[in-house]
Amino acid sequence: MKPFTEEDVEFYIQNKVERRHHVVSKTVDEVQKIIQQLTSEISYRDTRFQAISNSGVHNENFRVLAPSHFLITIPLRGLTGYRERQVRHWRYYSVHGAKLLSPVRDPEELQQWLEVEQFSKSLQQWHETEVNIEGDLVPAKVLAIFRELTEKSITSCNLSSKVSILESFSSVVRVAVETPDSQVEVELVPTVEIPTCWPERARWPRCFKRWPPQEKVQCIKSFGFNLLARSNYHWQLDFSRAECMLIEGLDEDGGCRMKCFRVMRQMKEDVWCTGNKPILTTYHLQMVLFWTCEKYPHAKDWRCFREGFLRMVKKLHKCVSQHFLKHYFIRGTNLLKYANTSDLDLVAGKLAGFLENPVLCLD
Repeated sequence: MKPFTEEDVEFYIQNKVERRHHVVSKTVDEVQKIIQQLTSEISYRDTRFQAISNSGVHNENFRVLAPSHFLITIPLRGLTGYRERQVRHWRYYSVHGAKLLSPVRDPEELQQWLEVEQFSKSLQQWHETEVNIEGDLVPAKVLAIFRELTEKSITSCNLSSKVSILESFSSVVRVAVETPDSQVEVELVPTVEIPTCWPERARWPRCFKRWPPQEKVQCIKSFGFNLLARSNYHWQLDFSRAECMLIEGLDEDGGCRMKCFRVMRQMKEDVWCTGNKPILTTYHLQMVLFWTCEKYPHAKDWRCFREGFLRMVKKLHKCVSQHFLKHYFIRGTNLLKYANTSDLDLVAGKLAGFLENPVLCLD
């Protein structure tokens, strides 16, 4: 390891960050081709599930959580004209439709129920009992259908040598995808895309904040949000399009925010939190990026890489040490709530050591 100098930063970016980008982009392209073929077959069997496109590393349906761990959203067709529903007493059921006498748990801040009547237009298939219980669209039922379709499509597309279903403790659909260079775990998530509508519980931006600019805020909100089928009862709010818009043009003022983010991501993967399924993902770092940009909104705050980078690492260290990282759009959500505290403390120790002696791993 060498001292933290400008020359070392440039060397690190060229030999570590750029190399990672090349490897991940290649893996993304290979995985996308396979998943596109798989989802095309799924869509042929059931038109409610839309095939994903093959548009490279910037595909909005594709999220790289780690170099060998991806999340891919599968858009659902036949649900348009969404409107929010007033709060009411919700019902809980077993996956087979039997009503449970008491609630399992209330939806958390990042979750909500979904009724088919919340859409002004809906295909008749969404009213069927295979996915609908007394008007509620049940994620577990949607996932059960999607999992069965995935299993059948793997066989019919002759993809058994490349794709295999992974066991899961919940109804989430996880597959292992074999590429020429590695194996990648992919979570396939059926998703209701809701464009041009912003959820009431996402009270953003906060008052008197100078980042992002007001005109960009309105543009971001116009792209809407998603609802992901990632649990048995509740749909999870997702803001992938808004997040992409926040990152787009982030350094138009000549700042180094994305440079800081990419180096932090690389150090996280190489040193602070390694492994194929790390406790901290790129998504967590992205939230740290947004919070830091909001706290330091001016171009002058991002002229010096060293200052900006250490500022971002300090924010990450604080969040990991306190086991608390707020979602950027839904403030009541702690993204580290269910993380293993011992693992977080281990990462916090590594971050503390780095902040005491900031050096980049150049080997």
